[in-house]
Amino acid sequence: MLRLASRIDGPARLSHRGSGAKMGAMADGNDDKRGRWPGFDLGGSRRSPGEPRRLRTSPWVWVIGFLVVFLLFQYLAAPRPNSIDYSAFLARVEQGQIVGTVQISETSVSGTYTEGGDEVDFTTNIPPILQGTTTLTDLLGEKNVKYTGDPANAFQSFLLAWVLPLLLFGLLWFFLIRRMSGAQTSAALNLGRNKVRIYDRKEMKTNFADVAGLDEAVEELREIVDFLKNPKKYQRLGGRIPKGVLLLGPPGCGKTLLARAVAGEADVPFFFMSGSEFVEMFVGLGAARVRELFQQAKERAPALVFIDEIDTIGKGRGGTLSGFGGHDEREQTLNQLLTEMDGFDSQKGVIIMAATNRPDVLDPALTRPGRFDRQVVVDRPDLRGREAILRIHARGVALDPDVDLRVLASRTPGFTGADLANVVNEAALLAARQEKNSVTMPELEEAIDRVTAGLERKSRVMSERERAIVAKHEMGHALVAMDMPTADPVHRVSIIPRGAAALGMTMQRPLEDRYLLTEPELKDRLAILLGGRTAEEICFKEISTGAQNDLQRATEIARAMVTEYGMSERVGPLSFGNDGFRSPEGRLLFPGAGQEMSPDLASLVDEEVRRLVDEAHDRAGTALEAKRELLDRLSDLLIVIEVIEGSDLKAYADGDRPIPTPEEARAQLAANGERERQQALSGPEIIAQPPSQAIPPPPPAALEG
Repeated sequence: MLRLASRIDGPARLSHRGSGAKMGAMADGNDDKRGRWPGFDLGGSRRSPGEPRRLRTSPWVWVIGFLVVFLLFQYLAAPRPNSIDYSAFLARVEQGQIVGTVQISETSVSGTYTEGGDEVDFTTNIPPILQGTTTLTDLLGEKNVKYTGDPANAFQSFLLAWVLPLLLFGLLWFFLIRRMSGAQTSAALNLGRNKVRIYDRKEMKTNFADVAGLDEAVEELREIVDFLKNPKKYQRLGGRIPKGVLLLGPPGCGKTLLARAVAGEADVPFFFMSGSEFVEMFVGLGAARVRELFQQAKERAPALVFIDEIDTIGKGRGGTLSGFGGHDEREQTLNQLLTEMDGFDSQKGVIIMAATNRPDVLDPALTRPGRFDRQVVVDRPDLRGREAILRIHARGVALDPDVDLRVLASRTPGFTGADLANVVNEAALLAARQEKNSVTMPELEEAIDRVTAGLERKSRVMSERERAIVAKHEMGHALVAMDMPTADPVHRVSIIPRGAAALGMTMQRPLEDRYLLTEPELKDRLAILLGGRTAEEICFKEISTGAQNDLQRATEIARAMVTEYGMSERVGPLSFGNDGFRSPEGRLLFPGAGQEMSPDLASLVDEEVRRLVDEAHDRAGTALEAKRELLDRLSDLLIVIEVIEGSDLKAYADGDRPIPTPEEARAQLAANGERERQQALSGPEIIAQPPSQAIPPPPPAALEG
């Protein structure tokens, strides 16, 4: 499977990968109710930040506690009669040992009996089968034993039947229902509190020196910084600084970093809030937060207010007429934002900045002049910008002197600042894992491969036949690429599986950023894409499923040449548009209506697409047939060593270096493995830093999303 460093999704669109890293949350103050048990708070709420929590000393708590202790003491201190079996009680009645009067209740009998001249109090339980009968009273009357009834204590019955349930219900209401309703009421009142994060002047350490690859955007924003520092300079001539600045660009290109750099350069407070934090479950909270945000900014002017992901609340208000339905809370928040920006005077020294990567969905009322007057595009960096970004991220990394950042920048077209930061960090982790003294080019190359294609999957076991097919396939891509006049140089050929599906890669390194592609260049790319499948046909006389992605991309390029770029003589200079909705990078998001063309024209388009693909297939076959011996020898070498660098491949193809046999390659690998094992056993070389050398400062904030 061929993996190019650039791809064709438009006239000369690059394959981009974006991952943004947003700034960390930093609250303006601590909530004094943090850590409570909702609805059951026994601690005081009004206390200083360092004071420990204390229990509330209510008089009712002391009264209830005293009563409980008193009753428990009375229960434990009261004398207890001797409990005997009912059969033993009947035996003592028969023997005439019962003295005094026996007290009979519904379930028990108590009294006194004599034993050895002593009187002993007793109690016994009446069996349930005898309760409610006259058997016991008849026996006592027969033995002349006096007895009487023991009525239930009216006061005790009243307490157990009425007072105790009411008391328990009252306690439950007081501690749970009343406190819970109070907590909910307080929480509902606190929902309107703003969640803005305010960074003071002392906390803003970022400036334009920490921003690279965005020269045009920085120049546009320097005027904003100058106004925040010296507003009278513009007011003297009657000039009006823009009320709002809208930063547009893909994720991870540095929009948030630019806003922080503006605040740091101007030395003003920085108000940061995300668009999603304006919208809550309750209607009206978003509008209230907008009002409070602008009020706080006016009180601390001059200041910079930054709203990230403004498309969350700034989407076009289509309503139900557009067929997609409405969102009252979001629209109320947007209306309040529009109102605040209309009545907002930028001469007071407050600038509103916002960022989005979806400018096409914003409401026109939000982007009109008078609100967001200036729109600054923050795009992916070019070759020089990527090199500058890598230098910023490499400040705090121990790089080997042989590291060439220019080569790394040329290998990463379409990378954002966040992608480059991830590459440098991954390389540092790899070097630390291997216990090296510095980060070298192999670690940086491996980090780029990880970002673009995923982790190596050496644990995936393939049969020897599959490895041979993959090796022929990738070497077919590489040799065709070396034979095409407009192709980028081959950087590396690998048959190490990566990611979820890639069994091998052929990487090309562009020498410069490309914004336009000509028809011969597109035809060369078609031939390179079909080189893998053609190599399989030549060597094995059969084809495999490994070329599926190559065929898909080749078909897309050929169809775009015919229907979008007008590169077919039979169809002519016509463009029929796309067949669906695509992202800015050219990826098909979901299919749409078919391209508007007649059946005859559609058939002609299919013929032209087939012709372009067949011509590319024939060109790849001609190139590989002429290098059949070289294809076999290099494929056998690739099966053994798994990776061939572009410089080595060129030397082998030009005859400047003999191609090792598989046996020689295995012997060399064994020698290299033994040497690396010895180095690992000896450990890394520890180089002591001279005492006079100052400890290097930590790296400043580098470009991130």
